[in-house]
Amino acid sequence: MAEADLDAVIRQTARAQTKAVMAAARKRQAVWVARAARAKDKETKARFRHLAKSTILNATATAKRLQNSAENAADAYARAMKKAMEEPPPANKPEKSPEKKPDTKPDRTSGKKPAKKKKAA
Repeated sequence: MAEADLDAVIRQTARAQTKAVMAAARKRQAVWVARAARAKDKETKARFRHLAKSTILNATATAKRLQNSAENAADAYARAMKKAMEEPPPANKPEKSPEKKPDTKPDRTSGKKPAKKKKAA
């Protein structure tokens, strides 16, 4: 992937995430369906079936939103790169000769280091 376009990578990653979301949703749906099968009364069975159905519907909507967001991001990146390729490169500014900076260190006239404090015994 050294030379891959980032917009293609964005789309590929979104597809993988969408598949992962849907796989997890199917597992969760299977759990709800199994609970519905083991339910004793009619009302509980209906509630678990409703949860199973809602799980898939919500996961599908989430996957679509994820895919749309990735498509928009990939398209925006591709447009930005196309625009950047059409723009002329920035003009090089002539470099200024490096000026001497004033010495900010304090001037020490003697080459001696400050005396250290002696420890009290």
